Amino acid sequence: MLTFLGGIGLFLLGMRLMSDGLRVAAGPTLREILAASTASRLRGLLSGVLITCAVQSSSAVIFATIGFVNAGLLSLYQSLGVIYGANVGTTLTSWIVALIGVNVDLQALALPLIGAGVALRLLGQVGRRQALGDAIAGLGVFFLGLDILQATFTGIGDPEQLAAVSALGHAGLILFVGAGIILTTLTQSSSAALAVTLTAAAGGLISMPAAAAMLIGANVGTTSTALFAALGATANAQRAAVAHVLFNVVAGSVAFLALPLLLGVAQGGAAAIGLGGQPAAALAVFHTLSKLLGVAILWPLTGHLVRWLEQRFRRGEDDRGTLHYLDANVLTTPSLALEAARREAERSGAMARAMVCAAISSGDSTTPAGTGRRRGQAPVPQSWFEREHATLERLIVALIERTHQIERAQHDASISASLPHLLRVTQYHQDMAERACTIAELLRSGQTQIADRQLAADFERLLARAAGWVQASGQDPEQWDETALELTLEELEESYQALKSRLLQAGAQGQLPVRQLVATLDCISAVRRVVDQSLKAAYYLRHFQQPLSQSLSQPLSPPA
Repeated sequence: MLTFLGGIGLFLLGMRLMSDGLRVAAGPTLREILAASTASRLRGLLSGVLITCAVQSSSAVIFATIGFVNAGLLSLYQSLGVIYGANVGTTLTSWIVALIGVNVDLQALALPLIGAGVALRLLGQVGRRQALGDAIAGLGVFFLGLDILQATFTGIGDPEQLAAVSALGHAGLILFVGAGIILTTLTQSSSAALAVTLTAAAGGLISMPAAAAMLIGANVGTTSTALFAALGATANAQRAAVAHVLFNVVAGSVAFLALPLLLGVAQGGAAAIGLGGQPAAALAVFHTLSKLLGVAILWPLTGHLVRWLEQRFRRGEDDRGTLHYLDANVLTTPSLALEAARREAERSGAMARAMVCAAISSGDSTTPAGTGRRRGQAPVPQSWFEREHATLERLIVALIERTHQIERAQHDASISASLPHLLRVTQYHQDMAERACTIAELLRSGQTQIADRQLAADFERLLARAAGWVQASGQDPEQWDETALELTLEELEESYQALKSRLLQAGAQGQLPVRQLVATLDCISAVRRVVDQSLKAAYYLRHFQQPLSQSLSQPLSPPA
């Protein structure tokens, strides 16, 4: 028993070293391939297969895919192709066990690999070369663990007792499916369950149908990792995790129902490639066929599956005060975490701008053109502004807390330089919301209704231009470079100062009552402030990820 556990431990350690080493050695290349290769489902399927084969971890690829969906870089529809591909790519482990683990002296192969990997790590510089050394050493440890498992299952146990379980028919096979699920859930690695199953079958400990049933159970059990990761995650993460579960459950159920047929085809396939009579090879073919069968079944149903999933897990999305993109799954990937944080900031900005435009349209008689409300239309109630303000505050607090988690999780100077820009943006949005409430209250009070037609027209013109600037700040953040920001702020200041002078002159001449003068000045001051904050928020949001691509040798300094 202890030897068995030691073999499992070495196998898992080798898989971890190999997977992590390959991912670090590849750097951002795999993420770039994943992002660029999902324009269609077929390309997503192929990229999922290739990347999973490269990093030897379907869980890592599926976690990365969930992170891309969370960050809004992949749609749920695009992600399903990658999930299908990752499930097909994970069959490479069974082929390694079948082709190398059973036919090669694993110790003679493992020890040189461990030595070469450790030497490369010790002699290489920090970075990708050391990571590649980890991957090579991990492959050696992987083979060493496989060798111990193979020795453990050779000539031990009582095949007759296990055969008696198989003789129970479908009930016995269901027990083997359950064993595969339990083993995979306990080890959190379908690869470990595959290795145990294939080596046990090669050693004659379990029959082919029983081993095939355990493989089906391992495929279902591997979904537990994604389910654990999706607990408390965003709605999109939960949908992607459920898609992963459904794929394996559907593929496993069909493979179980067609078990005799698929096993016959698998044994024929193994014989066709010159590996007839080797149970591990036939099981590797069976494993691949079951995954391809799952793709064949779900591929034409993907559109229906996406629509069904989008109707689920909506509670979190309906609450606009919670995070929709940024959850714990993306914290370990800096670029995804920052992209998700940027999208959350865009959400808070959209809410703040909507409040400002609604506030400017809140007067009964003073309704600027282009603000979305015709003269005489009922104003937005003040209670709406209070609810929106509270919702926005909850969102910003949650975003700030998660931003601090990003900083604690990553020790990267470029990230530390980026995050303050994001916090500045959210403070601008919060200030906009507060002043929107003030503007709405002043316009609704009627104290800003000016009798002088020319002065009233100038006041309405400023409000209309302010609404236009606020809306424009959210339409194309890329246009808000330092020059565009400076010119717009200068235009805003000129318009504000000109109207302020005319209002003060009218008040001095007794044409505008003092209370009305004060309320109108307060209103245009708040309007000036929200435009200023909205434009600067767009500027900082545009630059917030800049340190990832270039060093901020000089701090951002928009015009005051």
